[in-house]
Amino acid sequence: MKSLKVKSVLVAGFIAYIFGVSAFVGSFYVPFLPVPDVQANLVLSIAILPAAMLGARSYYRKGHSTNGFLLGAAMFFVAMILDAVITVPLFIIPAGGNHIAFFTDPGFWIIGLEYVLAVAIYWRLTKAVNTQAAQ
Repeated sequence: MKSLKVKSVLVAGFIAYIFGVSAFVGSFYVPFLPVPDVQANLVLSIAILPAAMLGARSYYRKGHSTNGFLLGAAMFFVAMILDAVITVPLFIIPAGGNHIAFFTDPGFWIIGLEYVLAVAIYWRLTKAVNTQAAQ
């Protein structure tokens, strides 16, 4: 296992964050469920899959071979920092929420687990494809 490349992790995490926040915020403009917060989490839980994989792709494209679980956790940590600094102050607090409610919401942690697993699955799949191609 190779170590994390911090600059690449920051870029990959930021890419996934932008797509995730765009889906989360955008979901409020097309209501299809009676509870907007549930709807936003549902949309994010779907959008985070390609967003996390796109971020992972940008990381692994540079030839890094970091373990996918480690990369996923690092990318999620980047997203958490960006959530604390950008998402909560700009979108959650004006809607009546706060940092504590945001970060203690079980939905946040379920989506975070999904995020890490999406990156790890991407890593395993690309590793398997590369191994198959080498044979």
